[in-house]
Amino acid sequence: MKKYVDDFIRYLEVEKGVSAHTVRAYKKDLEEFSEYAKTEPGKMDMLDVRGFIADQIKKGLSKITVGRRLSSIRSFFKFLYREGYINSNPAKLVSNPKIPKLLPKFLSVDDIFSLIEKPEGMGFLPARDKAILELLYSSGLRVSELSGLNVDDLNIRESMAKIRGKGRKERIVPVGSKAIDALKSYMIERMLLKSNERALFLNRTRTRLTDRGVRRIVVKYARAVAINGQIGPHTLRHSFASHLLQGGADLRVIQELLGHVSLSTTQKYTHLDITHLMDVYDKAHPLAKEK
Repeated sequence: MKKYVDDFIRYLEVEKGVSAHTVRAYKKDLEEFSEYAKTEPGKMDMLDVRGFIADQIKKGLSKITVGRRLSSIRSFFKFLYREGYINSNPAKLVSNPKIPKLLPKFLSVDDIFSLIEKPEGMGFLPARDKAILELLYSSGLRVSELSGLNVDDLNIRESMAKIRGKGRKERIVPVGSKAIDALKSYMIERMLLKSNERALFLNRTRTRLTDRGVRRIVVKYARAVAINGQIGPHTLRHSFASHLLQGGADLRVIQELLGHVSLSTTQKYTHLDITHLMDVYDKAHPLAKEK
């Protein structure tokens, strides 16, 4: 089984160009499945996959986690079938556990302003943190897209950035004037370091800032301004999309900016916007308050 998993992981890394974080998730999921099944892929059938899913639910794993593991197994068997290792995909017809639709969390405009204005003081770190927060909200980037940026990807004169998204797909996104100002200040501080590193955002050791490092920065300032709940880089991405929609932006435009392959992925923000409007109505309309 290990040989097949290794071949699949190599395919993900080399041909699909998925992130290291995604590769680790696939590997963990398949190791769990391999430990349960204890047989070669060619000898497995649909009952093996269903049994694994039932076992995971019995262990108390969330339906979201179980659904993700099933997705990993499907992709694994699809790869094996395409490469001729197996004659059929035993996971193809196994249905996902029903998962409640969760609306993405987003911040109010006031909370966003409080967050991105929080980095204070002079020097490299405050300038870097300010630029990161501004760029995450200005362009709706994924954390991996931001940490993967190189200096050459940023065009300050044209207020644009070249982004490498999932599967190494490239797109060009606009960068707002406030984010450009913050990036200009950061680039001055960065040049003083005299670093030859290609990465746009650097850590204290003058090497590329990791996804985890970006998350720490966002959490640090969210706590500093007393924003409740679990806040991370993706919260700023959700806020970017939600605020654009509330401002009248076309859904297709938001899809392009976010780098979504399917419009259905972007449509979750329409549900969120309706929920937001209803919440505002319930709080503000005099008749809504009547019992």
